[in-house]
Amino acid sequence: MPVDPTPVLHDPAIRTSGSQGEDRELAELLALADETVRRVRAGGADVAEVIARAGSELSARVRLGEPELVEEAGHRSIGMRLMKREPGGQAFRVALTSTSDLTDEGLARFVEDALELVELSQADPFAGPPDPSLLVRGPWMDLELYDPACGTVDAAEAVARATRAAEAARKFDPRITNSEGATFARTQGASVMVTSGGFRGGYRGSYASLVVTPVADEPGGEKKRRGYHWTARRKLAALDDEVAVGEEAARRTLRKLGARKVPTGEVPVVFDPDAGRSILGLVASCVNGGAIYRRSSYLLDRENTRVASDLVDVYDDPLIPGAPGSRPFDGEGLAAQRLAIIEQGMLRTYIVDSYSGRKLGRPSTHSAARGGTGGVGPSTSNFILKPGKTPAKDVVKATKRGLYVTEMMGFGFNAVTGDFSRGAGGFWIEDGELAFPVSEITISLNLDEILKRIDMVGDDIDMRTSVVAPTFRVSAMTVAGS
Repeated sequence: MPVDPTPVLHDPAIRTSGSQGEDRELAELLALADETVRRVRAGGADVAEVIARAGSELSARVRLGEPELVEEAGHRSIGMRLMKREPGGQAFRVALTSTSDLTDEGLARFVEDALELVELSQADPFAGPPDPSLLVRGPWMDLELYDPACGTVDAAEAVARATRAAEAARKFDPRITNSEGATFARTQGASVMVTSGGFRGGYRGSYASLVVTPVADEPGGEKKRRGYHWTARRKLAALDDEVAVGEEAARRTLRKLGARKVPTGEVPVVFDPDAGRSILGLVASCVNGGAIYRRSSYLLDRENTRVASDLVDVYDDPLIPGAPGSRPFDGEGLAAQRLAIIEQGMLRTYIVDSYSGRKLGRPSTHSAARGGTGGVGPSTSNFILKPGKTPAKDVVKATKRGLYVTEMMGFGFNAVTGDFSRGAGGFWIEDGELAFPVSEITISLNLDEILKRIDMVGDDIDMRTSVVAPTFRVSAMTVAGS
């Protein structure tokens, strides 16, 4: 039977990166979104913005040599934001709705309910679509977001990958006596967006990860220590080897044996990349336009003022090939662009979409994200603390006495004041060396001071997640222990 010669590959709205069948799925989603926009506009809505998605997820967890949980699911759904202008005014009524019932009857009911819902909503003078002249047109830059190989991993292979990693951890050392398991997960999908303002586009994406969590007994068996290691990438072949991940997880677990408290005091604190991204994530939440217009950020009214040391450069870049947060366009159809958030310690901009921009009297920074229900809000893409030129190991070597943090617990942060206090674990530094493991301590300092006291930034950077920080040192923080 001949292949249907539908010219899917020539549709400029599609980022061509998969097989003809995969691009055909994008074309079908675009057609679905097109039809939904048409129906909603015909029903009387002034603005219709539709997102259609399809994809699949698989997760397999293995513990002590046996599969413990295997979950696999596929989904197809459609979400919409529609608006209706108030008579004689600029304010819009807004409604958000979504459905996974994509039958003709389901779509008809979806549109009918949405049109009824928008009539019940209250008008918002700041609501509205983006300026149509700002909407980007395809074809899109290939950001290497999709790997067809991810979709070929079935449950048996996922279990096998997790098992190899878990067994490598257990066999690494006899002190590894238990495990919280190893989990392999992969996801892939397609997403398209069509708006009545003239935007029409879509692309595919994929992501795979493996995490191993061994448990070791302290001498005497009174306490157990849990550690972990993980790998994650958009492309399956780029994942670290399963055995290497398991063995590194075991090493990190064994390093925690003999952990103890340290005396309370004020000392330099070095954050490893995993702990550092937690600090950077707090910064991301505080430069979000939603937090700014709600006046719930300590960075309110701080643009073009010093908020960090000269060593701190933070940027948001959605155009990094293969990175977890990359995207060719934002959630409103505006061209993705790199933003300098903090330059040499000076705050340069907040991250805003069209709505928060109107609230703050400024244009969008092309930073909108759209959820599956059609809701839109400002969001980061790849939010990165620029690495320095100092090798990461030299950051520790340059620290005479202090704390090296590898993990943090709890949620002790007040975004309005910047006050920060969290449980932490890691290693004590003496004479530039990791002397012994540390646990059951708390580190605290206002986030404003944390950023301003950064006096060393390492050169290590890992794009496993969309918030990325190298090793860095804060010259002094309060460490509360014994």
